[in-house]
Amino acid sequence: KEGAKRAIESALKDARLNFSKVNYINAHGTGTILNDKIESLAINDVFYGLSDCPSVSSTKSLHGHLIGGAGAIELLACLMAVNQNVIPPTINFEEKDPFCDLNLVINNAQEKKVDYALSNAFAFGGANSVVIINKF
Repeated sequence: KEGAKRAIESALKDARLNFSKVNYINAHGTGTILNDKIESLAINDVFYGLSDCPSVSSTKSLHGHLIGGAGAIELLACLMAVNQNVIPPTINFEEKDPFCDLNLVINNAQEKKVDYALSNAFAFGGANSVVIINKF
């Protein structure tokens, strides 16, 4: 989880953005037990203690894992969330994993003011990337 956590913290530092300003996270969320647990723990570590935790979803449930193209599609989802103030859901959600203690947007889109969105892309071997989108 340390690599994912470090990537999120580095993106926030590079953007000079306080973690409390993030409204939405498009999780890498591959739907695998190990990846989702690690990402959930990393997100919880970074955003721990917020009374208004960012909403989290994974659009891979909508478009699948497009290997190298997944990050671009997920970035577009973040742009749309910021532009339209609508967070896309994780669809086909049935049961919450006890290790995934996040503010999840499940099965239905959610209207919410989104000034800052964070897009996670975590690959095999620790190639981690996090991009932050903001409303101008």
